[in-house]
Amino acid sequence: MSRVLDIEGLTVGFETGGRRFDAVREVDLALDGGEVLALVGESGSGKSVTALAVMGLLPEVAEITAGTIRFEDRDLARLGEAEMAAVRGARIGLIFQEPMTSLNPTMRVGPQVAEVLRLHKRAGAAAARRAVEELFALVRIPDPAARYDDFPHQMSGGMRQRVVIALALACRPALLIADEPTTALDVTTQAQILELFRDLQREIGQATILITHDLAVVAETAHRVAVMYAGRIVEESASEALFAGALHPYTRGLLRSIPVVRTGPAAGHPRRLVEIPGTVPPPWDLPQGCAFAPRCPRASARCRAERPPLMPFDGGRRAACWHPHVEREDAA
Repeated sequence: MSRVLDIEGLTVGFETGGRRFDAVREVDLALDGGEVLALVGESGSGKSVTALAVMGLLPEVAEITAGTIRFEDRDLARLGEAEMAAVRGARIGLIFQEPMTSLNPTMRVGPQVAEVLRLHKRAGAAAARRAVEELFALVRIPDPAARYDDFPHQMSGGMRQRVVIALALACRPALLIADEPTTALDVTTQAQILELFRDLQREIGQATILITHDLAVVAETAHRVAVMYAGRIVEESASEALFAGALHPYTRGLLRSIPVVRTGPAAGHPRRLVEIPGTVPPPWDLPQGCAFAPRCPRASARCRAERPPLMPFDGGRRAACWHPHVEREDAA
């Protein structure tokens, strides 16, 4: 598959509250056409900031201070706002986590999606309406012609999220970024939206970055996983390999914190959840060495003094750890 996105050395700096700090540090990511990459980590790990940097939507207090974001033979980190506006929505679609705040409550949902087609595709009113109704059918909104004229408050949370997905896919972008797309939904609706994502991936095949803290979503949806901690990627792996045997202690801690429902003879003996002690350090006060060292059961003096680089391992995996859960001779 052809390369769609190639991020190298991305660093995003903030200046706020009298402090200057990096919220994202030296991030390298690559994404091929048709691939789903999950970006995983606790709140504050840098996932959403990375996505906003790609979209050119960083807040005024933030800026890209280093690195490149190569997309369709252009470095998005160097584009001006007018150039990014032509890319955003047309070539890169974005799904936010809260559909009620993503949609204009004073506008009917159909015209909101049509506006994207009229802006980027120069579609006339009638053609735009037909295209929107087809999009609504694609994202499984029943009776698309009738729902076209609904206001957001007239739709359920799941239907609003489908409208937001239609909005992001309107111009058939090469890259879709979905930021916690199921967080605000109930469990049943989450399952429906995830099934829709899998169906759309098969039908359209766009490259997708899925930002989430929910590893169950990752297991069902992603081809590859990149785990972030304190602004850096600490592990990257194929999804199956990650769940079979994570390298980084932080990733293993995340996996152990997933509730497991036991059946059969083990049903009366639930597994105790294992928490990761401590908290993520603030980006303006990171420890000298590995940022995870104060919370890590495998940390050594080297970990506390020297930050590990993201190193290659067998099977195309990478991990930033001096004491990964494999023998060091397995490293490439």
